Amino acid sequence: MLARVSSTPTFKRLPRAVREQQMLDAAVKVFSRRGFHAASMDEIADDAGISKPMVYAYLGTKEELFVACLHREGTRMMEAIAGAAAPDLPADERLWRGLRAFFGFVGAHRDGWAVLYRQARGEQPFAAELTTMRGRLVEVVAGMLDHALRAKGREVGVTDLEVVAYALVGATESLADWLADHPEADPEKTATRMMNVAWLGADQLLRGVTWHPPAG
Repeated sequence: MLARVSSTPTFKRLPRAVREQQMLDAAVKVFSRRGFHAASMDEIADDAGISKPMVYAYLGTKEELFVACLHREGTRMMEAIAGAAAPDLPADERLWRGLRAFFGFVGAHRDGWAVLYRQARGEQPFAAELTTMRGRLVEVVAGMLDHALRAKGREVGVTDLEVVAYALVGATESLADWLADHPEADPEKTATRMMNVAWLGADQLLRGVTWHPPAG
């Protein structure tokens, strides 16, 4: 007698962490294309190759899923920068490595950057998440500048450091947004261009050179 063959397909059971990453990969792609409001959980589930109830069971509502995407992409970005900019390096090389890691992340994760920088802005409470991540990045840059200044026997006020750090982060984010729209552009060359803009000014700051408005 022939054994009965089930017509029901069987799927390999994946560990929860692996399955969640698949869901987040799909969600980042859909959110980057559609934006938060136009994206549907059905499309995300289809892209992930799973059922919509499983997405809800693992990662919650669409809002919770979007926040999970922000956290993952933001963590990836910060870990890339922190891992590249070792504290014992000279100030210029430390900044260069941090920029190279940052633009390398954007080049490799254009969908993730779109979710972080474009889709989260102006959408509460997501804008608050983005502000928190930007604040962490500003702290890293300000710390790098402070370390370099102290190594040269100079100290700069907290407000001045913060202003310079915000200016550098803002310019870097704008250039990264340009890179995201130009897949033909080389992330490392983009980092070099940003380094030339940023370091020429930062180097003068480290030397104690400042610009003053004309008298009167």
